[in-house]
Amino acid sequence: MNTQHRLRPVLAACTFFLLSAVHAGQVLTVAVFPKLDEAVKLALPAWQKLHPDVRINLATLGYADHHNRLVTQLAGKSGVPDLVGIEANYLGRFKAAGVLTDLTAPPYLAARLRPLFVHYAFEQATTGKAIYALPADIGPGTLFYRKDVLDRAGLREADLTTSWEGMLAAGRKLKAATGQYLLANAHDMKNLYLRANTAEGEGIYFDHNGRPAVTSARFIKAFELARTVRKEGLDARVTPWTNEWTAMLRSGKVATVPSGSWFAGQLESWAAPNTGGQWRAAPLPAQRNAAWGGSFYAIPAQAANKQLAWEFMQLLSADSKIQLAAWQAPALQAFPALNSAMQDAYVDAPMPFFGGQPARKLWRNAAQATPATRLDRNDPLAEEQVNAALDAVLFNDKDIRAALADAQKQIELRLRQ
Repeated sequence: MNTQHRLRPVLAACTFFLLSAVHAGQVLTVAVFPKLDEAVKLALPAWQKLHPDVRINLATLGYADHHNRLVTQLAGKSGVPDLVGIEANYLGRFKAAGVLTDLTAPPYLAARLRPLFVHYAFEQATTGKAIYALPADIGPGTLFYRKDVLDRAGLREADLTTSWEGMLAAGRKLKAATGQYLLANAHDMKNLYLRANTAEGEGIYFDHNGRPAVTSARFIKAFELARTVRKEGLDARVTPWTNEWTAMLRSGKVATVPSGSWFAGQLESWAAPNTGGQWRAAPLPAQRNAAWGGSFYAIPAQAANKQLAWEFMQLLSADSKIQLAAWQAPALQAFPALNSAMQDAYVDAPMPFFGGQPARKLWRNAAQATPATRLDRNDPLAEEQVNAALDAVLFNDKDIRAALADAQKQIELRLRQ
């Protein structure tokens, strides 16, 4: 009689007991920012089935405070979380700082997961051959617009999206017919054009070699469009994310918002919750696609529980059921980075807030066509200088090329310091 078959169940039970004993009473600390914490909570029941003896300590801070605290935590050796959430705008600096675990080596071997994710999001988590994070959710660029306001002006979606000049023409007609504004701020036009025209391998502000590129034709055109918006009174001159801004979204005073698909959940849950049925989502102008935000999970280099963190990280990022749950949560609507989740029938479901439009299909197609753009550690520095340069154009009528040349010099100076 072969005794090996009789011993296998016993050995398996012993192995499970030993692993449970090893993890018994352990705490896995996960540090994230609002909204992403809701995605983590959705994964807790599945995690508890896998590891009933490992408690998740979820530490949540506001968006800016969370990332600022990570700078301090990840530079030290004590109080370091086991798993962290990082928004796309911050990922470049953390990758370059050497404070994240490279997931290419055993036991992670994360390169095998590359085909599971939308191309641009996975590539943003890499530097060369190193992989420092896994995508959690993505933000395919889209143009949200108030259909009721466009209808009053006799405009169609195609008037906004066929070309950049066509979008300006639509703004003029909108203002003449209704008195409403095309955009909240001229900076929105600049940001839209820059993102939509960044090529594969390039960054918004830096080229593929990491050199500042803010004097390029792309920046000149973006500034020209923004200047036209301001000179012709097509923007409301309000700052996004302020109370005045949300009031204008609710009243229809501002007709369009260029953003990532994630803004759909924000519109519905708090920014303009009583405007259901009046909004639609459109492609970006001139058949362009752009990455616009998104979230990632990473394991700090000094984390104490890396193996457990890796297990939880894969559950959060690479499990279709978890990704779908975050996508389907009304207040979250986190667009999945996982290809299999994007193929779910849910993508075809009508969205009542958007008048029954199946907008998720639009965003899936956009995500699959979006180029992988570089996330540079110095993007915030460059963004600050570019914004100041555009303000000089808008408020002081400074020459565009001179303003951009000065911004380039300031960025280069700051990089040398």
